[in-house]
Parts: sequence; structure tokens; C-alpha cells
Amino acid sequence: MNRIKALAALPCGRRSKWVVLALWVVLLVVAMPLSSKLTDAQNNEVSSWLPAEAESTKVIHEQKDFRPDTTVPAVVVYERESGLTPDDTKAIAEDRAKFGTAKGVTNQVEQPTFDPLNKAAQTLVPITVKDGGWNDLGDAVDQLKEALKDNPAGLKSYVTGPAGLGSDQASAFEGIDGTLLYATLGVVVLILLFTYRSPVLWLLPVISAVAALFMAQAVVYLFTKAGLVVNGQSAAILTVLIFGAGTDYALLLIARYREELHRYEDRHEAMAAALFRAGPAIVASAATVGVGMLCLMAAEMQSTKGLGPVCALGVLVGLVAMTTLLPALLVIVGRWVFWPIRPAYEPDAVTHDENGLWAKVGRQIARGPRLVWIVTAVILGVMTIGLTNLNGDGIANKDSFTNKPQSISGQEVSERYFPAGSGDPIVVIGRESAGATLMQTLQATPGIAPNGVRQTGAANGRVQIEGVMSDSPDSAAAKATVDRVRAAMHAVPDGAAKVGGGTATQMDIAKASEHDDKVIIPLILLVVLIVLGLLLRAVIAPLVLIATVVLSFAAALGISVFIFEHLFGFKGTDVSFPLFVFVFLVALGIDYNVFLMSRVHEESKRHGTRRGVLIGLSATGGVITSAGLVLAATFAVLGTLPIVSFAEMGFTVALGVLLDTFIVRSVLVTALGLDIGRKIWWPSKLAQRPDEEDEPKAGGDGDREGVLVS
Repeated sequence: MNRIKALAALPCGRRSKWVVLALWVVLLVVAMPLSSKLTDAQNNEVSSWLPAEAESTKVIHEQKDFRPDTTVPAVVVYERESGLTPDDTKAIAEDRAKFGTAKGVTNQVEQPTFDPLNKAAQTLVPITVKDGGWNDLGDAVDQLKEALKDNPAGLKSYVTGPAGLGSDQASAFEGIDGTLLYATLGVVVLILLFTYRSPVLWLLPVISAVAALFMAQAVVYLFTKAGLVVNGQSAAILTVLIFGAGTDYALLLIARYREELHRYEDRHEAMAAALFRAGPAIVASAATVGVGMLCLMAAEMQSTKGLGPVCALGVLVGLVAMTTLLPALLVIVGRWVFWPIRPAYEPDAVTHDENGLWAKVGRQIARGPRLVWIVTAVILGVMTIGLTNLNGDGIANKDSFTNKPQSISGQEVSERYFPAGSGDPIVVIGRESAGATLMQTLQATPGIAPNGVRQTGAANGRVQIEGVMSDSPDSAAAKATVDRVRAAMHAVPDGAAKVGGGTATQMDIAKASEHDDKVIIPLILLVVLIVLGLLLRAVIAPLVLIATVVLSFAAALGISVFIFEHLFGFKGTDVSFPLFVFVFLVALGIDYNVFLMSRVHEESKRHGTRRGVLIGLSATGGVITSAGLVLAATFAVLGTLPIVSFAEMGFTVALGVLLDTFIVRSVLVTALGLDIGRKIWWPSKLAQRPDEEDEPKAGGDGDREGVLVS
């Protein structure tokens, strides 16, 4: 125990605090140049997002044998509803010549095709993207759009297809790192100002969080040198996670430090006591989040697999910053940082507010805890009804933006006049010796457009064949066509064929996501259960808390699906939506379980379980509320991106955190703790400790314990 106290005192000793500060300054000087390199180290190649063993992923890898660099087709669509004029036709031919000089267009631009009514035309422009050069795709598409500006008046034109869609998606994410950083920083500052009502105190957790972010980005960058894959998604979530989880830890520590300043005249001793008492909850919370994130490494989706270690590293760095740098800063500046409400030395005062909001809530719940938790559970259960309308099969391209960019408008025009799959064909790669048979079989498969099959390459005894589908690539009919094509291609003797393309890729992603849901969700629940069991030294309490977590997740998901459908008008959810929401709600939401129940466990040793529950709620209710607002606000920032999948995730996580903070943790868990009583700690000795029948006396929040201060 003395060793733990000495360790807790290390970051805030009279001399060691300066050592800690100096060490962080040196580390940041080294880290900041490295952190700026993380953006360039991102791997946003399509294959780096996909399930590694999927058939469509293997096709992407094999395509490099035919063309070293990836080719992304842009579809340029023209329309004049009254009919194309001779001037239109001439302009379309001239545009084709201009497209050949655009950046990345190294292959021949196809001849334009016209619809039978001569109201529309479209041209396929192959854009070459070198490895790691996906940012160049937007430049190439911009050049195509620039070439269209001189067309005759009234001739509508669009750049769509995979290249147009990819360019619009890239534009949506342009500057995302800076946007998320400043937006997240802004909401954190506002909430901290409201929480502390101090014009100065908020600076210290923000400085610590910013330092943690730079350090985490530098550490993640160094890990990319060892093979860690980072993409735009994981880098964006890292920023949100650092500020959300890191600020939560800061709020818990500062709240406990404020308490200890009443009990200790020396601020160094007060911080050492705060770290000693709150440290286990903070470490357990970070461990739960970190290990929960590492569970993502069991995913088949490579984007999900890579997200796990990135977030785990971020949480670890955030933990270190908030338990070393923040304590050092707080003791360096002294008590005045809490101005205008400066905590005075009052060793006999009750440090938890017996007349505060959460103390009053606790007393109301204590009048009938069983009725409270039953009614609360029923209400949350009703919220889960929305899950019956959950459409997790993915979001069609036309529904994937919160606005309507040019690529989506162009796709709609193209589908009115031409085979819907012309811009995103099925890709078949097989043995060259069976090439003729493969082509004949593909053309004979229902769902392939007439005369829609052609050979596009041959190398190393393998042949590449493309087939245009009659239906839109992201439709259910197109997916059925891919199933038929795969069955037919696999049945060709000695064909050794693999089937890929955009539609096949989406199908493989959906299959991998279904696997990940079944494997990772139970794994995370098991990890959380084990960590809670070790922290609380009990079996019943962790099981109860896990049940409330699952109920909270289901309720948040259910009500979000209802809102998406009836208020926002979103058409379904991304296939990874349930898993990501679960990971962030459970792994991060468990913080509040840990914060509350670790304090309840501590107070139950002194006052019995029922009194411990009430004291725990009154002591942590305010900090849990503030932490929940911070975390919800940081994830809500994701909703500002014009991508439906990010908007849905940000909204649901924010809603779930608020639900967890104000209802589940503060009402449901409190009522369950009061109703179950000391049995909740079974099989530990605390389950035998009788409850006090009288109210805790002044000063009854524990005797002072000496803490070593170096």
C-alpha cells in the first residue's frame, strides 16, 4: 500500500512536479514534428479497408498484375432533355480530347455512347491513381469538371462513377483533422467553463488534452513504421477519443482533488491523496477502453482491425497525460486556479454535497428503489422497439451524403438513359486458357447487360474480364447478379476465377461486418466483465452493470433508428454502424460505471452499501454529468460531416452517452444498488458488511490517511 501511495505522490511532489513538467516539454518538442507526419502516413487504399481474405480484395491485388497502378473510372454524363443538338455532339467529342490531357488519365478515353433517344451521352474516363496518391483523384476530377465549363448553354454535364463519388467523399473529409480538432476543442472549453465556473481552471485539462493528442499522434506515427495501418477514419476518431476520454479522466481527478483540498492543507498531499483514491478508477476505466479497443483486432475488416490499436494507444497516452502532466500543472499553479470558488482547508467538513441535486435525486430514489428501476428499465425497453426497423445492409451511394453532390446527381441521370452498372462493372479474373469460356458464361448470366462483356487485360497466364450490370451497382438486384456470376464463374472447369468489383466488394464488407458483430461484441462484454470484476472484487455487481450497459446500448440504437427514419430521412445505416456504436458506447460508457461504482465500493466499506450508494451518487453525480456532456459533445462533432455514416455514428454515440449519464448510471444503477443492497458485492467480504441505518455524520466521508510526498 505504501508503494502505491508513493507512486501516486510522484507526479505531484514538491520537486518531482518540475521534473514531470520538464519531461513533458522535452517529449512534446520531439513529438510535434512526428505528429504532423501522421496524415501523410495514412493508408487510404481501398484494399486496406477491406476484409483481407475476401474474394473481392484478392481481385484488387491481382489487378496490379495487369496495371501497376489502380485505375478508377470516371463517368462523364451529358443530358439535354429536349434532345442533343449538333453543337452538343461536337462539344462532347472535343471534351473527350480534353479529358486525355487531364492529370492521371494515362489510358485511352473511351468513345462516348449515346442513348437511343439521343437525349444523353456518357464517356468513361480511366484515372490512374498511384499507391498512396488518392488525394490526386480529386485534382483529376476537378480538371474534368473544368473542361466541361465551355459546353453549349443548356447542356447539363456531370462527373460521376467511382472517381466522381470518391472525389466528393474526399471533399467531405477535406480538412477533417483541423475541423474536428477545433470543433472538439471549442465544445470542451465551453463545457469546462460551465462546469468549473472558473476563467482559468479549464485551461489545464485542455492543455493536457492537446499535449496528449500530439503525443498520441506521434506514437501512432512511429507504430506505422512497424506496420500499423492508419486511415482517415481512425485518425479522425483518435482526435475525438483523446479529448472525450482524456477530459473525462481530468474531470474525475480534479473533482477528487477539490475534495482533498478541504482535507489537506498542503496541496501536494491533497493531489497525492486524489491520485491514490481516484487513480484506480481512472486506470480501470482506461484499461477497459484500451483492452476493449484491442478486441477490434479480431475483426475481419482491416479498417476495423486497424482502428483498435490506434484507439488503444490514444487512450494509453491520454491516461499517462492526465495522471502525470495534469497533476503536476495543478499543484504548480496552486489553489488559486479554482477562483472564484477556491476550496478552503476544512478538515471536518463533509466534502460531498448532501444538499446538492444528486443527493436529492438519491434520496428520492431511496424511497422506492425497486419501483424506480423497474419503471426505468421498462422505459428503456420501449426505446429498443426501434431496432425492429434497423436496416444494417449498408447505405446506397445516392443516400450516403447528407447533401446531394454532383456525383449523385450524375448517377441518377446516367441510370435514366444507360445500363445502371456501366460505371462500376463486375470484374472477373481467371486463367487465360479458359478466357473464352469465362466471357461466354459471364455474358449468359442473367443481370449482365447485352454486349456488356469485354476483356480488359491479360498477364502472367491470367485474364481480366469486365461485365456491365443492368441494375444499379448498389441495388439488391445487382448483388443477386454478383451471386449468380460467382456461382457461374466458380463452376467453369480450370477457370480458377475470382469475382470482384464495387458491388462484390460491398457484399464482402457486409459479410465480414456480420462476422465481426458476432465475434467482437461478446468479446468486449467479456473483457468489460473481467475488468469490473477485478476492480470491484465481486461477481453480482459486474453482471448487473453489464446488463445495464447492454440495455442502454439497445435503447440508444432503437431511438436513433426511429429518428433517422422519421426525422432525418436517412435510408438505412452503414454495415459497421452497430459494431462501432457498441464499441464506443460500451467501452467509453463503462467509464461512468467505473467512476460511480468505485466510489460506491469505497464508501460502502465505511457506511454500508445503501449509504455508500447515496454518497457515491452525490459525490460523483456532478462529475459524471460533466464528463458525459463532454464525451457526447465531442462525438456530436462527427455529425457535422456531410457523410451519413459519420452523422449517424456521431448522433447515436452522443445520444447514448447522454442516456447513459442521466438515466442509466444516475437512476437505474443507483436504484439497483439500493434495492440489491450488500448482496451486490457477493462473494467478497463486503457482502457481509451491515448497512448503517442513520444518515452519515459530518466528516463521515473517511478519515485522513497520510500520503508520501516527494
